[in-house]
Amino acid sequence: MKRKPTLRFILGDQLSREISSLRDADPARDMVLMAEVAEETVYVPHHPKKIAFLFSAMRHFALELRNEGFCVDYVTLADPANSGSFASELARAVSRHQAVSVVVTHPGEWRVLDAMQVWEQAAGVPVEIREDDRFVCPLPRFRRWAEGKRQLRMEFFYREMRRATGLLMEQDGEPVGGRWNFDTENRKPVPARLDMPPAFFVKPDAITQEVLALVGTRFAGNFGTLDGFDYAVTASDARRALAHFIAHSLPSFGDYQDAMRQGEDRLFHSMLSPYLNAGLLDPRAVCDAAEAAWRGGQVPLNAAEGFIRQILGWREYVRGLYWLKMPGYADTNRLGADRALPGIYWGGPTEMNCLRQCVDQTRRLAHAHHIQRLMVTGNFALLIGARPSEVEAWYLAVYIDAYEWVELPNVHGMILYADGGYLGSKPYAASGKYIDRMSDYCGRCHYDVRQTLGSKACPFNFLYWNFIIAKAPELRGNQRMAMTYASLNRMDDMKQAAIQRQAAEFLADLPVEY
Repeated sequence: MKRKPTLRFILGDQLSREISSLRDADPARDMVLMAEVAEETVYVPHHPKKIAFLFSAMRHFALELRNEGFCVDYVTLADPANSGSFASELARAVSRHQAVSVVVTHPGEWRVLDAMQVWEQAAGVPVEIREDDRFVCPLPRFRRWAEGKRQLRMEFFYREMRRATGLLMEQDGEPVGGRWNFDTENRKPVPARLDMPPAFFVKPDAITQEVLALVGTRFAGNFGTLDGFDYAVTASDARRALAHFIAHSLPSFGDYQDAMRQGEDRLFHSMLSPYLNAGLLDPRAVCDAAEAAWRGGQVPLNAAEGFIRQILGWREYVRGLYWLKMPGYADTNRLGADRALPGIYWGGPTEMNCLRQCVDQTRRLAHAHHIQRLMVTGNFALLIGARPSEVEAWYLAVYIDAYEWVELPNVHGMILYADGGYLGSKPYAASGKYIDRMSDYCGRCHYDVRQTLGSKACPFNFLYWNFIIAKAPELRGNQRMAMTYASLNRMDDMKQAAIQRQAAEFLADLPVEY
């Protein structure tokens, strides 16, 4: 008699052959379940490219498993019998295959883990939730590191990860180059004349074309376009994207990672985060490749270190913080921000060129790099006092690499300071001067970045000082804000009042609907 199978349930961001739920799977006995479910497409209005990327990558992964000999039960979104939820699809599959148990890997989002608590009851069989060990730092290790700390600083966590992995370390336990990070060397604006690296792209195959047609029909009303879809959707193509980045972009990534230039969507950025977050690339392997390029003399140390810090440091850190503090973390709102997110974020008209450029790039690519997200769209949301839940929902919806575990700490803690400084030591508030220094946006803008008041004044300027004035009770005692408040103290009362009036008028005219 044939033994009844164990059902291995693979979620859409778990597209790794080394995922823990598949590690001991037997192709001759077990059944793999994958499902495109409606509830995962609508909890926020995801960018069509994000949905297409995940569905295509899932279908390609299912094909790879079948080629390896696995039986894969794949439920498409268009299947008339598709119930639309993970729990219901799991229960249907258990019944279809007479499965005796279910194995799944720990999900990346709290809401999914919470929903998993009823899966055993819905399916009527035991459900084993295994650790997601694709990350460098296991969650128990992060909890031990965080224990007893009033604030968690990424820099100290990053150093521990460097020591633990040996990445960019000397034999004597010191960091290579004598420094833990080279961030001060990674803030150069792009010169007017500098050759950009060739773009990496993957031509959509028949599977992707079918997905694009489905998504184009089902999600035509969502913010974003499917035009020019060229993302990798397999692990092999993701590895080619990594090799292309190492060869062509990493040498200059360190110098210009914080720069922005109109008309250059990618600059020297890797565009690898969608592949890392969906499981097509392994984070340790990516860091090893960058280190090998430095040790081989292909890239400078500041480039390799800056890139590795984003993955080994920041990515691992925000994931640990998310699972340490959820679900209550999302409910904090230290600065009392309560303004509706304006229609600018969904493509509404604006004469602010920097915002227009970043939102349009997001609409076209489902991607913007970290400084565009932090210092343009994020900075604006912070300065206008946008409601954290709405800002977070926007970032989660529009970016191809966004999952709540990585998006929420970045937006809630770093961008909006809604956690009151648990993640970041101060708000990343800035005037137009920062954007002007790091981009060429301001030279093509309706507003004058040199002006703080008047009809041509850059809104970032008066909004910045309005924010500093309004939030003085919460921020004046912050040591890292001392110079800012010293400057405010030198500003006469009439100018402060004028700034507040102009900011109030601007905010009153911000359209919410688009």
